[in-house]
Amino acid sequence: MATHLVETIQKNLSLPPLQKIDPNIQETKDQVPRQSREKLAQAAVPAVLTALHKFTRADESCNVILGGTDNADWLSTIFEGKERVAVDKVAHYAGVTPDEARTTMIDISREGVKIAKKSAGDKPDCESIRNFMNDQRHTILVYLPAAMQMGDLLNDEALDDRTNKMEGPLSNLMHAIEGKLSKGDQSKYP
Repeated sequence: MATHLVETIQKNLSLPPLQKIDPNIQETKDQVPRQSREKLAQAAVPAVLTALHKFTRADESCNVILGGTDNADWLSTIFEGKERVAVDKVAHYAGVTPDEARTTMIDISREGVKIAKKSAGDKPDCESIRNFMNDQRHTILVYLPAAMQMGDLLNDEALDDRTNKMEGPLSNLMHAIEGKLSKGDQSKYP
């Protein structure tokens, strides 16, 4: 099942459309100032999905997703205790209160986990969830504002690299190869 995770979440939660980040300026190419609701979606969706992608690198984490319920505190779970900092980053970027950012991020995290499980097939397992999230990585990162510095928060400097925002025939080929070669976080395996 081909699912565009960012667009599906945006549609399912009735969020404003996101804009891709220009790799040259590391921000959206806005001609008109954006409202805080638009900026909240622009910050929260890719921030939460980036954390979800990183979280799914280990079998232990995938098993948490597979065994979890819709009522689970997914925001705290996928940010592995760093959700307060993530919420503050999103709130600051969007110009909203931390409570408003947290509420939106909780909704996104629940929806993201639900879609990942559903898109992983009839019998989801760790490998199918990891593969689904690997396929979504580039699509998520092209919307992630560099100003949020999520790479610092998630201990993955590659997340903020401007090459993740590049698109075109050669860049897309390289992103496809990167997705196929990426593996889970081997340091979490016994």
